[in-house]
Amino acid sequence: MSEHQPALAVNPSAWPRAVFAIAIAFSTFQIVTAAFHPVSSQVLRAVHVGFLLLMIFLTYPMVGRGRPWQPLAWLLGLAGMATAAYQWFFEADLIQRSGELTGWDMAVGVLLILLVFEAARRVMGIALPIICGLFLAYALLGQYLPGDLAHRGYGVDQLVNQLSFGTEGLYGTPTYVSATYIFLFILFGAFLEQAGMIRLFTDFAMGYFGHKVGGPAKVSVVSSALMGTITGSGVANVVTTGQFTIPLMKRFGYRPAFAGGVESTASMGSQLMPPVMGAVAFIMAETIDVPFAEIAKAALLPALLYFGSVFWMVHLEAKRGGLRGLPKSECPDPWAAVRARWFLLIPLAVLIWLLFSGRTPLFAGTVGLALTAIVILGSAIILRVSSFRLRLAFWIALGVLCAGFFQLGIGVIFGVIAVLVVACWFVKGGRETLRICLYALAEGPRHALPVGIACALVGVIIGVVSLTGVASTFASFILAIGRNSLFLSLVLTMLTCLVLGMGIPTIPNYIITSSIAAPALLDLGVPLIVSHMFVFYFGILADLTPPVALACFAAAPIAGERGLKISLWAVRIALAGFVVPFMAVYNEALMLQGDDLLMSAFMFAKAAVAIGLWGAASIGYFQGPLAWWERLLAMGAGLLLILALPVTDAAGFVLAALVLALHLWRRRRIVAE
Repeated sequence: MSEHQPALAVNPSAWPRAVFAIAIAFSTFQIVTAAFHPVSSQVLRAVHVGFLLLMIFLTYPMVGRGRPWQPLAWLLGLAGMATAAYQWFFEADLIQRSGELTGWDMAVGVLLILLVFEAARRVMGIALPIICGLFLAYALLGQYLPGDLAHRGYGVDQLVNQLSFGTEGLYGTPTYVSATYIFLFILFGAFLEQAGMIRLFTDFAMGYFGHKVGGPAKVSVVSSALMGTITGSGVANVVTTGQFTIPLMKRFGYRPAFAGGVESTASMGSQLMPPVMGAVAFIMAETIDVPFAEIAKAALLPALLYFGSVFWMVHLEAKRGGLRGLPKSECPDPWAAVRARWFLLIPLAVLIWLLFSGRTPLFAGTVGLALTAIVILGSAIILRVSSFRLRLAFWIALGVLCAGFFQLGIGVIFGVIAVLVVACWFVKGGRETLRICLYALAEGPRHALPVGIACALVGVIIGVVSLTGVASTFASFILAIGRNSLFLSLVLTMLTCLVLGMGIPTIPNYIITSSIAAPALLDLGVPLIVSHMFVFYFGILADLTPPVALACFAAAPIAGERGLKISLWAVRIALAGFVVPFMAVYNEALMLQGDDLLMSAFMFAKAAVAIGLWGAASIGYFQGPLAWWERLLAMGAGLLLILALPVTDAAGFVLAALVLALHLWRRRRIVAE
C-alpha cells in the first residue's frame, strides 16, 4: 500500500466542509447521470476524472501524512476540474477536429496526463506510475528499439491525442466502468455500511460460528465472505472486518501471523465471491462483452473451493493447537441479528436478482442504491410506529415498489425518496437517519478514489498498447512457448500477474495482463472467460504473495506482526487459489462452461479432495498429527488429482483412500494404547 494517507477521517463529520460538500456533489452527479443520462459518455468520464483529481489533491498530501498545503491543493484540484470543463464545453469542437489538436488542446491534454500521474502517485505510491511511465517512454522512443519490439514511431501530438481525448486512453473502458458501475456499487456499499450491515454480518457470523472449534477464525472467514457482497475490495475488507476479527483470533490463541493470514486471504477472496464480486468483474464483463451473470457463474465453483480451503485450514489449525471457540453465552443470537436488521437485506436481494435476470449492472446498481435509501429512510419512520397494520402496509408497499419499478420508472422511485426525506425531517430520530444517508453520500467517493484513479491511469497502458500494437508482440512470444507447452505459457502469465501485483492493485494488474497475455491464451485454445478469469485470479493472489503483499501489509499493524510473515501464512492458506485456475484451463467445466453439469460436479469434487489433502499435509494434522510419510503421500495424492489425465485421477483417489485408511488405523492404535 502507499505510505501516503488521506487527510480524511473515517467519520465524514470530521471532514473540512469544502471537502464534504465536494464529496456530496460528486455522489449527486454520479447518481443523476446514472439515473437520467443527461450528458454524453465522454463528458461523464471527463467529469468523473475531474472530481477524482479535485478530491485527491484536497485530501492526499504530496509526501508523508497529514493535510495537503491548501493553496497548492486547490490549484491542482481546480486544474483537474478545468480539464473536465474543457472536455464538456468544447465537446462538439473536439469531435469535429479529432486528431488535429490546437495549442489549447495540447496544453489541456498534457496537463491532464501530468495530473493523473501525480494523483495516482499520491494515492497508490510510485509503482504504477513508473510502469505507466515506461509505456509512455516506449510509445515515444520505441522506434529505436531492436527487433520485433520496434514500432514505426509516434509524435507527442499523436500520443496526447490518444491518451487525453477519445475513449482509448485515460477516458477508456476502465474509466467508463469506474464512472458507472463501480461508483454506484461502492456507494451502495457505503449506504449499507453506514446503516449497520457490517454489524449484521459480524453478529451473524459470531452467533453461528463463534462457539465452534476455531470459532474466531471461522468468524473471520464467514464475515469477510459476506462483506464481499457489499464492498468487493479486498484491502478495504481487511481494514474493516480485520479490526474486529484479528484481535479476536489472537485473544483465543491463534498466532498473530496466522490470524493476519486468515483475514487477508478471506478478504481478498471477497473479490471472487458471487453474486456481487469485485470491481474487476465489472471491468471484465465490459471488456469481453459478456453479461455479468456469466462472469459470476464462472466464478462460483472456484470461489466455493477458495473459501472452503480457507475454512478447512482454519479448522485443522484450530484442532492441531487445541483452540476452542468463545463460550456460547458470549456469542450473539445470529437470528436475532437478522430480525433486527433484516430489512437491509432487501436491496441486496433485489440487486442480486437484477444482476442475474439480464439487466445491466448500471441499471441494477441504480435501482439497488435507490431501494437502499428507501429502506433506510422508510425503516426510520415505520419502526417508530406502534401499529402493526401500518408497519405491514409499509412493507407490502415496499414489496409492490420492488416488483413494479420497471413500470414506475426511476423518476417515480426518486420521488418516493424525496417524500421520505421530508417525512424523516419531522419524525423523532429521523434527522439522525438523514445524517447517516448524508455521510454515506460523502463516504462513497472516499472509497472510490483509489479505484477511480487506478482506472484512469491504466488508460495510459491501454492507449499505448492500442497505438503501437505491442500486445501482439508479447502474445506471439507466449504463443511461441505455448506451441511446445501450454503449461509453460500459463506459468509465464501467472508470474507476470504476481510480479506486477508487487506494486499495483488488482484492477490495473488485470487490465495490463488481460491486454497482453489473455489474448495469447485465447489463441492457444483457452476459452474467453477462462483466460480472463485466469488472469483475474492471479491478480488477486498477487496481493497475498511475498515480498510485497498489499493485503498482508494492511493486516500487519492490526495483527502486530511483520507483513512478510503474514504473507507466508496467507500463501499456505490460499492453496486453492493457486491450483484451481490451472485446473479450469485444462477442463473449463470447473468454471461451469458448457452444459456438462456432471463433469462440473466431478471436477468440483476432485478439486475439493485435493485441497483437503493438501491442507492436511500443510498443517500436519487430520484426526491427529500426521507422520512425515503421511504428509508426503497426501501431497502426492493431491498432485495426482490436480493433473488432467484419467489415469492420474484414478491413482489419486486410490492413494487418497489409502492415506486416509492408514491415518485412521494408526490414530486408533495410538488412542487404544
